[in-house]
Amino acid sequence: MTKTTANRARLSFTPPWPLVLLTGMLLLGSPLASPPAQATSFNTGDIEQHGNWHSLTLSLGNERHFRALEQHSYSDSILSLNYTPGVCDLPWLEVRVELDENQAESRVANLVPGDLRVDHDTIHNGMAEFITQRGDSGFYVNFYLDEQALLVDEMRNGETLRLRFDRGEEDYWFMSFDLNGADEAISRAERSCRDAD
Repeated sequence: MTKTTANRARLSFTPPWPLVLLTGMLLLGSPLASPPAQATSFNTGDIEQHGNWHSLTLSLGNERHFRALEQHSYSDSILSLNYTPGVCDLPWLEVRVELDENQAESRVANLVPGDLRVDHDTIHNGMAEFITQRGDSGFYVNFYLDEQALLVDEMRNGETLRLRFDRGEEDYWFMSFDLNGADEAISRAERSCRDAD
């Protein structure tokens, strides 16, 4: 059973919060076909399921991105790890929450402390940037972490990724994502990126 993101209405610094069902991935304009911080729609292809994760290719003209994603844990949110040829060693981690309406403007809504932890491993402290994009129905959270490579390694071997966002004055927002299939999906996305270099 999936859940929706908690405390949606309490995020006063942004509009309400993104996910699409897997069948929607094949539609042009699907939120799964949008790289972070862009309202441009990409074509999706080469989709494979790995447990509760998927790996796929995003393409538009000559541009390619390779994505490992989990959309099982929430009905309105997607966790993704994204690879781009030429910088395959610098993937970006992102959460997308469906807002149910296209946004009128592109903006950074907030930058807050965020902690990520796989099972009982390292607590990764960093910053979480909350972004909306004009014409996109998603709200994006991008992470800035000192040891993202270690986090990705822990995700490959773990069971659950937990996120905590500090919205100030001890007002926390929590999310958790299942890592069943993450290793296979991440490995395939990374391998596809390196093969495309």
